Amino acid sequence: MKSLSVVLVFASLVSWAQSGKPQSMGSKTIVVYTSASNTDQRLAKSGELHFTPLAQPLETQSCLFVYPSKKNQTFLGIGGAITDASAEIFAKLPAEKQEELLTAYYDKEKGIGYTLLRTNINSCDFSSDNYTYIKEGDKDLTTFSIDHDRKFKIPLLKKAMQRAGSTTVYASPWSPPAFMKSNNDMLHGGKLLPEYYQSWANYYVKFIKAYEKENIPIWGITIQNEPMATQRWESCIYSAEDERDFLKKNLGPTMEKNGLKNTKIIVWDHNRDLLTQRVTTIMDDPDARKYAWGFGFHWYETWTGGEPMFENVGKMNKLYPDKSILFTEGCVESFNAQRYQLWANGERYGRSMINDFNNGTVGWTDWNILLDENGGPNHAGNFCFAPIHADVPTGSLIYTPSYYFIGHFSKFIKPGAKNLTSAVSRSQLISTSFQNPDGGFVTVVMNPTDKEIKFFLDVDSFASEVTIPAKAIQTLLY
Repeated sequence: MKSLSVVLVFASLVSWAQSGKPQSMGSKTIVVYTSASNTDQRLAKSGELHFTPLAQPLETQSCLFVYPSKKNQTFLGIGGAITDASAEIFAKLPAEKQEELLTAYYDKEKGIGYTLLRTNINSCDFSSDNYTYIKEGDKDLTTFSIDHDRKFKIPLLKKAMQRAGSTTVYASPWSPPAFMKSNNDMLHGGKLLPEYYQSWANYYVKFIKAYEKENIPIWGITIQNEPMATQRWESCIYSAEDERDFLKKNLGPTMEKNGLKNTKIIVWDHNRDLLTQRVTTIMDDPDARKYAWGFGFHWYETWTGGEPMFENVGKMNKLYPDKSILFTEGCVESFNAQRYQLWANGERYGRSMINDFNNGTVGWTDWNILLDENGGPNHAGNFCFAPIHADVPTGSLIYTPSYYFIGHFSKFIKPGAKNLTSAVSRSQLISTSFQNPDGGFVTVVMNPTDKEIKFFLDVDSFASEVTIPAKAIQTLLY
């Protein structure tokens, strides 16, 4: 199925606005939302259940235990990246489809309530061309201008921010200008030359202040997107020591000197595999650590085979509990239009989000919010999936399973929520839980097996039997 009907997409979303908030725990009511493979259930309200007292569960009962008094990290938000590619495709859509996309992602009632926005500094692979904000060779940055972004990217950022109402915007560079690098090329890796460390630090400040003048406050920056990846597109290599020294000697002091002390600086911004080595190198240096808000990570470590290394995130959370953890990028690679509705693509999101939140992650950012029918535009031919694609020739939108999986979290967990300790008694299920600022509870549970599973949701000696279909994800509100 190449495209889901607009009626199907918004029927469930509109019902959220009409159904009202779930009753409190005191009324012992659970509202269930379900998305399941091989059904038409997509973030659909699928029932209301009731708690009854339950003292000691039996060994034969499958249970999901939630401990409201065991609170962990504070939730920042969920969202996606507005890249040049997303903004260019958005501009090609008919006006009514632009409105539909903004509603689908950013409307708190009719959509899935995104609150995090990431964007690129200079060009990235998901740009139609290579560009920087200065003329080549301008070490003093006298020609700095964000005019390039005013055509597509800034207008979409403003529309998304307006629709969301409250957003957290952060930005990442893929490469400094070519003349600042050892290979004199924005592409193919290379390193930032030491003589340009200060000029490059000044560049971040110029970017942040230019965006602030556009009424786009930059909450934070990452130092470098994927600093250990030599790519055929924009990339730049930093060893752990390089990143540490640039942070403590140049970027941190420069941000502080220019009145940006409260702008967050995020280190690493790469995969979970080398995360422990990078984070310990930086955080164990007190002069670097004081400038770092926390660390970001991606999910692409499985490109060499094996399983996602969720435990590395948890280990760093235990070592540095005063620092925050942000998932900064993930997407399904190797675009193929025949796999738009592949359920496993959505399951990859559900599995990662549950495990990442259970390991201390405060926020989760998908990659491009919108791509075209070819998985682009992308000047490097690195085509990928997005939760929503535009079929530009027909002007239609294609909603993939990833959109619904993300929505099971972003729609219901509110910024400021507290992650709660929870546990399942059967390995077939995975789950995470939060308590929202209004006191309501959110439990997301996923069943990746081919069989329906019955389990008891057990909270403070009250329980209710829940049925989750095969190959399904559910959100339980109570």
